[in-house]
Amino acid sequence: MMEFKDIIEDDNLAREEGFENAAELEAEFRKMYPDDTDDDSLFQVIRFKKYPVDKWEGEKIDEKALITKRADILFDSGRFNDSVMCYTAALRHDPDDVYLLNKRGDNLSRLGKFDEAIKNYDKALANDPENEFIWNNKAIALLNSNKPEEALKCNTKALKINKANSAVLYWRGFILEMLGRFEDALKCYDKILEIEPENPDVWNAKGNILTELERTEEALTSYDKALELCFEEAPDASTWNRKGNALLELGRFDEALNCYDEALNLDSKNDIIWSNKGVALMELDEFEKAAECFNRAILINPANEDARVLKDECLENY
Repeated sequence: MMEFKDIIEDDNLAREEGFENAAELEAEFRKMYPDDTDDDSLFQVIRFKKYPVDKWEGEKIDEKALITKRADILFDSGRFNDSVMCYTAALRHDPDDVYLLNKRGDNLSRLGKFDEAIKNYDKALANDPENEFIWNNKAIALLNSNKPEEALKCNTKALKINKANSAVLYWRGFILEMLGRFEDALKCYDKILEIEPENPDVWNAKGNILTELERTEEALTSYDKALELCFEEAPDASTWNRKGNALLELGRFDEALNCYDEALNLDSKNDIIWSNKGVALMELDEFEKAAECFNRAILINPANEDARVLKDECLENY
């Protein structure tokens, strides 16, 4: 037991309790115990002796597991600045943990720190060179670093480990698309659809490639399939927009308009879709309505110069 007058003069005790000094402890005690701050008021002071971990009795706490669990929760909730600190802390307990190195790499990629992410993937691969997922994650980081050729090499290593990994094939298609190798990308998406014929994202990606190859009717079929599958979950504005673009190229302007309206029902703040709708209305000679669409696009994105030019063109026609 200690008297209050002794407590408020003991800087060491104050620091043990988390205060900067005895004066700070005194101020806090006077707020917490306003009726017990006479000089002779007694307080019980409890101190714990710190033992080395190897002398602990009972079940030991797995600090690495606890920190990792917290990191995963933060990562899944999108709090990447916080989660990367936790993964870093967990790695202090085990610097060669492949899971932690891969997750820290993913985390750094989310933060746009691709060079640092790649270093983590490389260290993980040094410990687990047959891990197709880490090779593919490195490929994604390289692609985001504007190194598509290097990304393709890493993706190829992942594919050699498992030729049927649909995630690896999907990213291979995307990398090939970035390299302008559309026919090769199409083969990747077709391969995935042999494995997962009900994947709407892949049907949509296939439609995009077919559009690039100017195979518009086939693209339209792919977009229809993607939309059909999306309806089982949630419709996708991007797919409606892409389908509208395909119909626009085929001169089926009324149908394109319907697609753009569906897209805008899902994403009314998208200036590109408003512009596309305006183009469809121009093709139907509905210049006043088209001008309104371009105006909406400009309000959402004042930097949309195409919408400004097309709006002026509409105004000249009505």
